Amino acid sequence: MRPTDLPTEAGPGGPVGSPSTNGPASIRLRQRVAWPDTDAAGIYHWTTIARFAEVAEAALHSALGILEETFGATPRVSVHFEFHNPLRFNDEAWVELAVAAVGRASLRYRLTVTDLAGAPVADGEIVCCLLDTQRSGPRPWPDHLRAALETSGRVAST
Repeated sequence: MRPTDLPTEAGPGGPVGSPSTNGPASIRLRQRVAWPDTDAAGIYHWTTIARFAEVAEAALHSALGILEETFGATPRVSVHFEFHNPLRFNDEAWVELAVAAVGRASLRYRLTVTDLAGAPVADGEIVCCLLDTQRSGPRPWPDHLRAALETSGRVAST
């Protein structure tokens, strides 16, 4: 499934497909725990949260129209998750990824995963940096990318 095929929920900025202008970019989508996501006890493996986050990031960048410039150019430099409640095979969850801060060359996301009833499953943060065009080191965020990340509000996948 492509990130653009995922169900999303519109935020306060407007209907599905219309980005809002209410602060930093964010996206909320529904994800299902697949069989390979589970351990021997039938509970989701901790890496499932990382997979959910990356699916959300791809959907967010796609909805913002910046995926072509950022895909493959934003490696992780720090990841921290806290786990609260288990999910099992075929359970669904809401995954919200929001831009928490845009630095000179870094980007910090806030991640929140809840079950469909709203109970916390996991949360945390992911920090990445933007690489230069040769992928040899970090570079500052160009103004148009920074603006998209800092001002687009809740978006829906396109």
